[in-house]
Amino acid sequence: METISEMHVEAARIQQEIKDHLGLRTSDLVFEYSNVDGKVKLDLITINPRHNQAFLFHTVTATDKVDALKKMLEYVQNYKEKENSYTIQWVAKNETELHTSYFKAGNIMDALQKLYYGRDMNTITVFSVVLNPIS
Repeated sequence: METISEMHVEAARIQQEIKDHLGLRTSDLVFEYSNVDGKVKLDLITINPRHNQAFLFHTVTATDKVDALKKMLEYVQNYKEKENSYTIQWVAKNETELHTSYFKAGNIMDALQKLYYGRDMNTITVFSVVLNPIS
């Protein structure tokens, strides 16, 4: 049985591995944990430093925090081969600048859910969603 301290060290190590694999700065990545039906839900959120918007990268559910991080790391290591790439062009409410964001998702609805994560749908106007060609 691991101690609480060992679990924190393991969690920190896996979080760093995820950041390194994605090539993101610590300030551009948020690990958000919640409890759902006795399980740990981990939402990995990316923050785009150019327009300071946060988007959902991926969600996993597991028995505990370390298990959730291991599942997230596995996803991060393999998502490029398993999911489609989408380009979404959008404008934030009360702004005029058109933004372009890229999402990996199983389908268009999943890509839009990642865009709208944690915000009212009326705060963003989507102009286009494009499935990118497979390279």
